[in-house]
Amino acid sequence: MTKNRKITLWVMLTVIVLGSAALVFFRRQLRGPATITGAVTVEDADPRKQLPVADVEITALNNLAIAPAKSDAAGYFRLTLRKTVLRHQRVKLQFRDPKYKPLDMDAAPDGRLYLARLVPLQTASSEAPNRSATTVSNIRVRYSIKALRTMNVGSAAQTFQVENAANVPCTGHPPCSPDGRWKANVGSLELDAGGGNEFQNARVSCIAGPCPFTKIESERFSRASQKITAVARNWSDTATFLVEAEVVHVMQSQIDHQSYPVIFGPALNFTLPANAEGVTLQADIAGETIIFPLGPNLFLSWASCTSNANRDQSNIYRCQLKPGFRFP
Repeated sequence: MTKNRKITLWVMLTVIVLGSAALVFFRRQLRGPATITGAVTVEDADPRKQLPVADVEITALNNLAIAPAKSDAAGYFRLTLRKTVLRHQRVKLQFRDPKYKPLDMDAAPDGRLYLARLVPLQTASSEAPNRSATTVSNIRVRYSIKALRTMNVGSAAQTFQVENAANVPCTGHPPCSPDGRWKANVGSLELDAGGGNEFQNARVSCIAGPCPFTKIESERFSRASQKITAVARNWSDTATFLVEAEVVHVMQSQIDHQSYPVIFGPALNFTLPANAEGVTLQADIAGETIIFPLGPNLFLSWASCTSNANRDQSNIYRCQLKPGFRFP
């Protein structure tokens, strides 16, 4: 092999190596940071008691994550890793919460969903039924929803006439009869239900005169509205029309609702519509019925509560009993 061919070969190999390195570098830059996603729940043999755990701090050892992550009210977490982490690279995750035993888990940014189940520091065996604890029973969730209500406040009945003379040729000067043959006249009547009111079930009819030669022109007349206008066409002698409608008052009012939570172990769960207001929990505490406003801070003297919005915008609430309280 000549010296020139050797130089050419080395140059080609160098270009290939540099090109490959550049390709790997740019692919990492373009793909964005890798992530690990999952959920944190309580460790329990009963799936109904594997409640989500919020505010658990999740970190990656060796500084492989951009920043620590925390689980939300549904237990969901998403840990963003540095761009140098490969797709199937092993990452050691640490889950820390003062109320639960520490948990370390191996994971990788490979698209899988990772479930971390934490063991409470106060285990179920140490939470044997305490007969001296205050009993919380007969729990009901109360809330209200704003809704439009209609109240019938009266009715309207009024007549109007459309004057005309029969058998007068139209000769192309509208208004005319539907077939364009006879001269016609168009009359109308407008009614106003007043502020805050509206007409419903409005109707107009010809009640006197040559009604077969008349036509009601108002196509949208029956739609609910504060003002309605009746329009009629007459191509014969004078005809009389009757307008009738119910007058209703539309107002917004609170409609009260109640539901019952589902209880598993020391926790209760319930869901509410997105537009629920004034949420309270009614419960019997030591035999006395008490109403507890939940409020925006979700504070209860006998339980710790969290809420999370579902995809349909409804809200799910979870309340865990505080020490010194128990369900029957």
